Amino acid sequence: AELLEFAAEAGLTVVAVDNVPGSVRLEETELPRDCLLIFGQEGPGITPEAQAGAAITVSIAQFGSTRSINAGVAAGIAMHAWITRHADLSKAW
Repeated sequence: AELLEFAAEAGLTVVAVDNVPGSVRLEETELPRDCLLIFGQEGPGITPEAQAGAAITVSIAQFGSTRSINAGVAAGIAMHAWITRHADLSKAW
């Protein structure tokens, strides 16, 4: 609840990252420039409270029999999706 309150006060759009019913494909979604990404715990995933407080929930495409990826890997993928849209890549090197 405190994190969601912080995001609201800071003008950040909360984006949940989890492969739950109703999520939209990260690969086809433009993440807001000013956002706060929330990742679910490995296993149980995102809490119902966090999902309810998120403006959008995105999932990462996965292939094969595995339906879950490591939260750290998911964070890297989602942050890179944000970078490809919003970062000034001329300042990266």
